[in-house]
Order: sequence, then structure tokens, then C-alpha cells
Amino acid sequence: MKLDATDKKLLALLQQNSRRTNKELSLKLNLSVTAIFERIKKLERVGVIKHYVAIVDRQKVALDFMVFCYVKLTQHSQQQITQFEAEVAKLDEVLECFHVSGEYDYVLKVVVADMQSFRTFMVNKLTSLQHIGSTQSAFTINEVKNTTAITI
Repeated sequence: MKLDATDKKLLALLQQNSRRTNKELSLKLNLSVTAIFERIKKLERVGVIKHYVAIVDRQKVALDFMVFCYVKLTQHSQQQITQFEAEVAKLDEVLECFHVSGEYDYVLKVVVADMQSFRTFMVNKLTSLQHIGSTQSAFTINEVKNTTAITI
């Protein structure tokens, strides 16, 4: 879909705060409330806007231990890849999972309460999945940048 300058500005505003009213958006973009409503509905309908979420502060809910886990599978058959991806998608501690190139096959972003919780996750959940050959973990020291907004 081809986005015009107004669509791009609208998306930037919604990414900053998706709870803004259509009236607030109309004032910022010099459009009618109806025009804003129609643009948002179009962006939702074509899938540019996938969904709306509340971003939770991990520290406030005692889940501030973040780890990146690198996973290497034993084999790379379609069945094993599909099975691993389905199983890892069910793990609540895994916020993101990416199939990547390089030495490892997957990178997982894992969030838990502390080191003991991570150990429990690794022993009881992740390494119990079939077809995992090896893992490596990197614990975060400091979060330098974390955003969900993309510049269009």
C-alpha cells in the first residue's frame, strides 16, 4: 500500500500514543474527525495497523531480567523447524523468536523475574523441547533503546 504524507504523520502519532482521540488527531493533522476515522479504518483494514497494545513496564511487574537465547537445532528438516517454532511460540517467557542466519538458528528474547527463574525456564522448558542441539545465553546489562515505533 502506498502511504501519503498524512498517513505517515498519522501513523507516527498513533505509535506515540494510540489512545489519542480522533479529535486530537484531527487538530494535529488539520483534517476533519471523519477523515481521520476513515484513514485509520483503511490502515486497519489493509493490515498496516495490525493491533493496539498496552506496553507494560517489566520492572513494575517484577519481570526485569531479560536474556537473549541463541538456539541451534540438531537438524533442519521442515518438520523439526515447524515443530520447534510451534512449541517455542507457546512459552510465555519468550516475547520474541526470530529464525536467523549465522552460527545459531534462532534468537529468543526471554523475560523472567531473576536468574533462578531463568534457570528454571532453561531446564524445565526450553531445553526440554525436541531437536535443540545447543543454546547460548546473553544477559542484558542495560537497556539502551527499546521501541515499538518504526519510522515510515
